[in-house]
Amino acid sequence: MNIAVSSSTGGLSMRSQVRWKLCWENELQLADHVELAEFFRKTYGPTGAFNGKPFEGSRSWAGARPELRVIGYDSRDVAAHMGLLRRFIKVGAVDVLVADLGLYAVRRDFEGLGVTYHGAVHVLRPTLQELGVPFGFGAVRPVLQKHVERGARQGLATVLSGVRVRSTLPDVRLDKPPTRTEDVLIVIIPIGRSMSEWPTGTMIDRNGPEL
Repeated sequence: MNIAVSSSTGGLSMRSQVRWKLCWENELQLADHVELAEFFRKTYGPTGAFNGKPFEGSRSWAGARPELRVIGYDSRDVAAHMGLLRRFIKVGAVDVLVADLGLYAVRRDFEGLGVTYHGAVHVLRPTLQELGVPFGFGAVRPVLQKHVERGARQGLATVLSGVRVRSTLPDVRLDKPPTRTEDVLIVIIPIGRSMSEWPTGTMIDRNGPEL
């Protein structure tokens, strides 16, 4: 999604209407999954012919299932979402424990109005510290470069380019390879360690599907 960031008064007003809620996956009820699935179909569907298909019915995840979610609500329904899953990834030859952040989406009428990627990370940060993970980790499409670099300028994260990420597909299919390698932007959020301790490497293996 091409999500812009606005500093307009209208944007601040819309942002102030969002109420963020942290939910462990076991706390979600069926009605929550149905509501989130509809939100993702409406959000991801317009970005590509098949992007909304994983969310058919009451399925509220696309690849790996999150263990924790931060969900933004306004007076209508779901306005924004980000998922988290702790996992080990391999950066070059080094295994690193991260909080993998993904399944990020903003309702279309909130795009460009200050409800941002780093806003969701800010809400998650105290929980990330409690979980004791060394780093938050996100892989985002290049179209979101300006969006995520705003947080980097504020000192919240470091954005790396020139790195490829290899993930498994959610389902093994006879007509596709079992893994997918993408050229993406890497967002690193130091939590329990400093950025200087992040390993160097131009290939990251998730050894599992993305969120």
